[in-house]
Amino acid sequence: MEQRQNLPGEITEEIFSEVLDRAFESIPRSDQRRWAELYVRGLLTVEGKKTMRGLAGGAGNSVEQSLYQFITKSTWQCGPVRRAVAALLTERLNPRAWVAHPLVITKIGEHSVGVERQWVPHIGRIVNCQQATGIWLVSEQGSCPVDWRLALPECWTDQPERRRRASIPRNVDACPPEICAIGSVDRMATEWRLPGRPVVMDLRDADPYAVCADLNARQIPFVVRIDPASRFALLEPFPQAQSAEQTGTADALTSALSRTSMPVEWYDHTTDTVRATSVGTTRVRMRRRRAGVASPSERQELVLLGAWTARGRRTPGEYWLSNLSRPQLGTVYRTAMLSRRVEDDLSSVTDRLGARDFEGRSFRGWHHHMTMVTVAHAVSMLSRTSRTATVSADRTRVPA
Repeated sequence: MEQRQNLPGEITEEIFSEVLDRAFESIPRSDQRRWAELYVRGLLTVEGKKTMRGLAGGAGNSVEQSLYQFITKSTWQCGPVRRAVAALLTERLNPRAWVAHPLVITKIGEHSVGVERQWVPHIGRIVNCQQATGIWLVSEQGSCPVDWRLALPECWTDQPERRRRASIPRNVDACPPEICAIGSVDRMATEWRLPGRPVVMDLRDADPYAVCADLNARQIPFVVRIDPASRFALLEPFPQAQSAEQTGTADALTSALSRTSMPVEWYDHTTDTVRATSVGTTRVRMRRRRAGVASPSERQELVLLGAWTARGRRTPGEYWLSNLSRPQLGTVYRTAMLSRRVEDDLSSVTDRLGARDFEGRSFRGWHHHMTMVTVAHAVSMLSRTSRTATVSADRTRVPA
């Protein structure tokens, strides 16, 4: 007989049941919903690495094979579950942005789906790993990943035997992380019909011209971090107040940004402090580079933000591009800084719930596991925001 695991003290059965009722409504069979509840409960309660054996052991009897079957073999669909969680969080969280955030899962061996020795830019070295992207709904109060994409290298999609062993669907091709993110965002906006929010992404090691053009074509607002010296694109101030030989140089951009700089206060969730950063803005044209030469016929008009993140530095430490119409400087930068909320929640919540712990080898199994992680994260986050709201109400209540 299965043992009902007690949830951690900070999580109520009421919120747990509410989230699971919404999330698993699309799962057709009662036994599948039972295994789903057991799996999520295990993610929330079992300490340490979330192996299948560990999750089954926490249930108090031998259910390991049933959990394995539910995650790796069952045909229930991830999309409706993730969509239901996203709809619930949109109601409760009122997110201000959708943040696309990378997830690097280091691996030993070569059998996990999508694993490859590959260069990981934000780590700065070659790693044997899977690379994924999560799309997070984010507000100041909390954040939660609602969709996941596994970036498959060509060595997986171009080899029929590897595709067969990992059960990679026919319609899934090789996909760089930033392109995977656009696919998720488009699905959330069109198929899931979520209220649109600005998309926040880090494109310092990607092609900003291609991604921004794609998002613009889909009429998706964005705030993306870039490297102004990108080999893919050239930025130039607009309207141009510089001489022709200055156009597009770092000095021209710095001068244009400096003229409008002002302090912007924002909340840094990674340090739990309010910070003030000097931020400037200017309208720019971004032109595509082809073979190192800028193409005059291909250009986008956007807003560039520069943030002086280090004292005494002449040039900004961060650059962000946005297509928001008539943007307010403080609002755009605070939206960009919601990425810090995701960084904090990824390390303190998602990793603890086993986002990097799946040991199976199938494409379906990985997505099923990450969907359960999303549900567990939603339970944890909504429990936290509920406690915070209760404490705030108690503090402001006036005695009779």
